[in-house]
Amino acid sequence: MLASLMPYFPAWSHEWLGSLFLTFQVLVILLGAWFLQRGLRRILLRASERYDLPMHLIQPTATIVRWVIMIAAGLLVLGRLGVSGTVLWTAFTGFAAVAAVAFFAAWSVLSNIFCAILIFTARPFRLGDYVEILDTAEKPGAKGEVVDISLLYVTLRDSTEENAGALLQIPNALVFQRVVRRWKGGPPVVSSDNARLP
Repeated sequence: MLASLMPYFPAWSHEWLGSLFLTFQVLVILLGAWFLQRGLRRILLRASERYDLPMHLIQPTATIVRWVIMIAAGLLVLGRLGVSGTVLWTAFTGFAAVAAVAFFAAWSVLSNIFCAILIFTARPFRLGDYVEILDTAEKPGAKGEVVDISLLYVTLRDSTEENAGALLQIPNALVFQRVVRRWKGGPPVVSSDNARLP
C-alpha cells in the first residue's frame, strides 16, 4: 500500500513515509484498543444495572477485559514493528504453560471465585437473608445473617447465643458442597417448644 502512495509525495519525503505510515498504524491500533475497551466497559456497566449484578463482580471482569485487549493490542503493535510471529508464539506458549501450572497451584482460590459468580447469578441467598450452612441435614452448622458476599467468602454475622455478633467467613466453594437452609427477611422464629418455624 505504501508503494502505491510513493508517487504522490515529493522525493525528499520518501525516506520518512515508512516511519510515518508505521506510526499511523500503531496509533490506529492503540486508539482502536482504547475505544474497544471503553465500549466493552460501558456494556458491562449497563448489563450490571439491567440484571442487578454486584459491582464487585463487574470490576474484576472489566479489568480482565481491559488486560486482554491491552495484550492483544501490544501483540499487534509488536507485529507491526517487525517482531517475528514465531517469537511471539514461543513467548505465548511459554506463558500459557506457566499459567497452567499456576492455575493448578491456585485451584482452590479459582474455585471460590467461580463459585462467587454462581452465587451472584443463581442467587441461592442474598444479603440480609439468614442462612444455616450444614455439614449434613441432621447436624447444625454455621448460622447467621448474610452481611457480605465477596469473590472468596460469604460473611455471616453469627446468630448463636454463645458467639452472637461474631463474623463467620465461609469459602464460597463450601456453600455448594453443603446443605443450606435459608430464611428470608429475618432470623428464624423459635416457638415455645423450640421447633423452628419457616
